[in-house]
Amino acid sequence: MRLLFAFVGGPGHLDPLLPVATAAHSVGHDVAVAGRAGVCDRAAALGLRIFQTEPARNRRRRPLLPVDVERERSDFRSGFAARIAREQAAARLAVCAEWRPDAFVCDETDFGAMIAAERLGVPHAAVLVTAARTFATPDLVAGPLDELRAEHGLPPDPELAAIARHLVLAPFPPSYRDPVSPLAATAHAFRPAPAPVSRSDEPPLVYFSLGTEFNLESGDLFARVLDGLRDLPVSVLATVGSDIDPAELGPQPDRIRVERYVPQAEVLPRASAVVSHGGSGSVLGALAHGLPLVLLPMGADQPYNAARCEALGVARSLDVIAATPADVRDAVADVLADRSYRAAAGRLRDEFAVLPGPERAVGLIEQLV
Repeated sequence: MRLLFAFVGGPGHLDPLLPVATAAHSVGHDVAVAGRAGVCDRAAALGLRIFQTEPARNRRRRPLLPVDVERERSDFRSGFAARIAREQAAARLAVCAEWRPDAFVCDETDFGAMIAAERLGVPHAAVLVTAARTFATPDLVAGPLDELRAEHGLPPDPELAAIARHLVLAPFPPSYRDPVSPLAATAHAFRPAPAPVSRSDEPPLVYFSLGTEFNLESGDLFARVLDGLRDLPVSVLATVGSDIDPAELGPQPDRIRVERYVPQAEVLPRASAVVSHGGSGSVLGALAHGLPLVLLPMGADQPYNAARCEALGVARSLDVIAATPADVRDAVADVLADRSYRAAAGRLRDEFAVLPGPERAVGLIEQLV
């Protein structure tokens, strides 16, 4: 069976697809991945065929802005549901003229892939990449998507039924989802990585990361957080991304290590707590290991994740603009000392551990064809 895995945006949109793609490839399916130049290299490194259908992002420094959910919603509508969807519908159809798949597997924001699949008469599975709740609500995106559907000869879909018509794959515990944005009836949860091995709590290690996409718009956040962590009796591993030189942050004590990148899977088994921007991948990685968090949401779905983590009792959340080093110090000390955070995170870890692996997702995709 030929499966086209499609995503838009950065690693946070591709990474949830890769466990399913590699599982499908391992059982003999013909797998290809379509998406942004550069980011697709992560799939190529796993031996998968790639189609670069989106140019590499022009990465530059941008100012750190206050959190504004309405701004993020507006950007999602004009970007993902309008411009990007139109561009990628055409790009996906061009790929399919060369390499016709039996099914699409796309990230939940790749509306162009969904429209291309529907136009070609093949099923699609949507993999959720915004864990707490979705931006894809009818009031926000149905209008621009219906305009695009009309351009491709498809009927209106004011309730967005087509998005979840066939199969939705949720790489997180169902109880993590915010009840205001419930999972679709076609949704199935799976565990994207093997259950983590047990770890020692000594010595304490705090992992600090802003993921892959928000490092260049973080202002002085790295410096403020490291200043706060410096006052705690813990070791620290911080990652700043490929575009920032760790030397910019100046000399650090021996117990604070700053790197451009370290695979999350190598750090989390040794960590005692995570300080993060609240991206879905970072949060779910921490919770899969039962780790409490301190979150400084900046944009995208991060405010939703921060609110959900606080509601579940697994995290403290700080204002990314107003937080001082002392605020960071106190919040991290709190989640390390208060056992309720670790206990709540442990419940999510245990729910993660009993979910089926990505091979179950592959089985469900096979049933679509």
